[in-house]
Amino acid sequence: MPVISAPQEFYQDDLYVDLDPVLGMPLFLKCEGFNFTGSIKQKAAVEMVEAAERDGLIAPDSVLVESSSGNLGIALSVIAAAKGHRFVCVTDSRCNLAAKRLMTVLGATVHTVTEPDDEGGFLAARIRYVRGLCAADDRYVWLNQYENAANWQAHYRHTAPAVERAFPDLDVLFVGAGTTGTLMGCARWYREHRPDVHIVAVDSVGSVAFGHPPGPRMIPGLGSGVRPPLLDEEFVDEVILVPERETVRMCHRLAGGGFVFGGSTGTVVSGAEQWLDAKGRRTGLTCVAISPDMGERYLDTVYQENWVEGIYGRETLRPGRPDPTERQINRI
Repeated sequence: MPVISAPQEFYQDDLYVDLDPVLGMPLFLKCEGFNFTGSIKQKAAVEMVEAAERDGLIAPDSVLVESSSGNLGIALSVIAAAKGHRFVCVTDSRCNLAAKRLMTVLGATVHTVTEPDDEGGFLAARIRYVRGLCAADDRYVWLNQYENAANWQAHYRHTAPAVERAFPDLDVLFVGAGTTGTLMGCARWYREHRPDVHIVAVDSVGSVAFGHPPGPRMIPGLGSGVRPPLLDEEFVDEVILVPERETVRMCHRLAGGGFVFGGSTGTVVSGAEQWLDAKGRRTGLTCVAISPDMGERYLDTVYQENWVEGIYGRETLRPGRPDPTERQINRI
């Protein structure tokens, strides 16, 4: 029986869903949403805060600050509350209302950026606001998930070894790309320990992370308006781009099987399906995809019919296969 004294001490790291009975594809989904922060971002949050504490960057009057579209902000709100730190989350108008409310309940201050930058979109606007806070008051400590090595190191130390313990015969690992902390941590670990494992990054159409043209994105989590500083494409074998319409469709397909996952999971699983379709869904391959969170925080967006129809069109939720002309698979 686990007994804990702080929320960050609990992490469910060995739960997988076999998607073959649900979607008819040979894919195991690593569920990262069962902890007190509700997402995989708990790992990076703990690693970054504790690294800052060890380095003496956090004083009694310090205020932690970070830019986040939701999950990392929630994770840092939990960690800050548990450790007695103050925290400011700088987010934007795409952040779910439920996420903002949860951060506020945990004692965080939430600032919402409402106007994107002409170059770099909402992410660039959020970072500019954070830099302004830090320049105006030296009490602010920016953890900077975009450049902080502790971000990817959390997944090098925990996520990738956990997958290896569960699937020592792994052939392909699918990882979503946001800040690329999870992607880089897992890819670096596998390059060092199991270079035969094929690493597939899954990104959103409209993200510029891998050099593709920018475009509007409404679902928080994956994708980036600027190239992620942590990204090193040398460690990635292939990149798959998924339109958000396919993300929504996949989330609803999973829900039809009783599994309500978040938008990032819909993107990653859709990308994995594209890859498997391109390979003829070869049997015998052991494939794992990482699911960052569950779906409760998306009930008013991805799972809300009016929201979906208003943004992506009524045909989005109609039965049918995705449009193959929208698919992009790039080998690096």
